[in-house]
Amino acid sequence: MTATLTELNAYPLKSGGGTALRTAELTARGLPHDREFMLVAPSGRFLSQRDLAGMALLRPSYDGEVLTVDAPGASRLVHKAVDDGEVLDVTVHRHETRGVDQGDEAAAWFSALLDAECRLVRFTGHRPTSRGGGEVMFADGYPLLVISAESLADLNARLDVPLPMNRFRPSLVVEGLGAYAEDSVRLLRVGGTVIEMVKACARCVITTTDQETGERGREPLRTLASYRTIDRGIRFGQNAVPRTLGTLAVGDEVEVLERVR
Repeated sequence: MTATLTELNAYPLKSGGGTALRTAELTARGLPHDREFMLVAPSGRFLSQRDLAGMALLRPSYDGEVLTVDAPGASRLVHKAVDDGEVLDVTVHRHETRGVDQGDEAAAWFSALLDAECRLVRFTGHRPTSRGGGEVMFADGYPLLVISAESLADLNARLDVPLPMNRFRPSLVVEGLGAYAEDSVRLLRVGGTVIEMVKACARCVITTTDQETGERGREPLRTLASYRTIDRGIRFGQNAVPRTLGTLAVGDEVEVLERVR
């Protein structure tokens, strides 16, 4: 069976909803504009659905100049990206980096909607990944997350209520490799690009957040903990970095170039 790329997803605003793409240019930092924007607390610490489950309801889109965000019960935010604002020191987990403040209007819109004081920042500078020699913007640690469609199917067979792939916020979804095949692969050719798997993805409470309602439950973490606890963490999917850049498109053939030894 030929393996294929079935989903391409970018997330312009960290912890906001994803944008489904049919085609995209793979860059050193992953998919275009992925996690280019982020909300931060007054301390500069990043905010995510871990803190504010309502961020799941944000529906951002970004064309390289204007960030548009829709949310239930709110007027649409139309924000022209700022590149000459104040540069703030910000943190993503233990990683220190910088972001350009996007001004008071955007900050007020998000603060009122989420009932939490925050600022919107846009990535600036250079941030290397901790493994694999890649680059990343405001993603937790890596520019790409790869999940096999069969991995989700296997998980759903263990759940009383099946869950959609958006609970796991992947960049690339591949079909035809088999359940958890991503764990045993080191290099994948996807279309004309090559991607290296570098670290199993540790899963958190965001996976328990319904991306349509913002409500939280106990699954899938409870079930995943029973069979996907690896190295003292619950793992699902593989963090990855680009090795060869180029164009990606849904329907691209996927080939295993090298497996983990």
